[in-house]
Amino acid sequence: MKSELSRRSALKNIVAGTAALGVSAALPAFALAEYKNTMLKGNVNHSVCRWCFGNVDLDKLCVEAKKIGIKAIDLVGPGDWATLKKHGLDSSLCNGAELGIDDGWNEPKFHADLIKRYTEMIPKVAEAGYKQLICFSGTKRGKDNETGWKNCVDGLKQVLPIAEKYNVVLVMELLNSKVNHKDYQCDNTPWGVELCKRLGSENFKLLYDIYHMQIDEGNVISTIKNNFQYISHYHTAGVPGRHELDENQELFYPAIIKAIISTGFKGYLAQEFLPSKKDIFKSLNDAVMICDV
Repeated sequence: MKSELSRRSALKNIVAGTAALGVSAALPAFALAEYKNTMLKGNVNHSVCRWCFGNVDLDKLCVEAKKIGIKAIDLVGPGDWATLKKHGLDSSLCNGAELGIDDGWNEPKFHADLIKRYTEMIPKVAEAGYKQLICFSGTKRGKDNETGWKNCVDGLKQVLPIAEKYNVVLVMELLNSKVNHKDYQCDNTPWGVELCKRLGSENFKLLYDIYHMQIDEGNVISTIKNNFQYISHYHTAGVPGRHELDENQELFYPAIIKAIISTGFKGYLAQEFLPSKKDIFKSLNDAVMICDV
């Protein structure tokens, strides 16, 4: 899908110290929305993924996010951290060390490069005051599950001591392989949980992407309740299509978020939908209110 190709490109092209999602002056300006005091309940730490609003200047996104009650921006690298700090927003899940979604820890030929990049990035994340850094399994390229687990363990064990030293959590994303990320290895919760068990570190967790896991395995609420101890981050989007969390999609987000809260989760829930409506900030506000249970 075009949306997923955009994310692949954004993640693959990020370079530490560079803002990869800059905005051209030729792009349309979005009017600043005026929202009433929404009186968020305080049970959810709300965030929003930068790449989904990549055609909006980051300063403007930060201003709008704060109005809505969002506390953090998701999936930004070091080049954007100063802007977040200027607006008093957290970086809920950092990126910039990964090679991309396809070229991950399950492939030994990428280990040397990944080890170098994560070894350099982890201290930067900690120095900036942040706690989480994304990573990916990579595509299978013919590997069975056992080979994928072994390769991931061999590589990740070389950087986990650094993550533990700096109190940074490496977070592997669960992505669907049916629609968006063909051949991706960490495409179901049991695979990711088994990797967590083999690594045996509190500094390695999973990003449970509700959109992706609804597509690949369903049974979202039970899966979350049965595996919450291995999950440190959540993403949202409507299924199908990855758009707003409205009446046109099949997931009932209030029940899902209540289930997440019931596990004692205190991390961030990041909106990762692609706005399809004209007022993109109203869409974002509506999504936050739907998830604010």
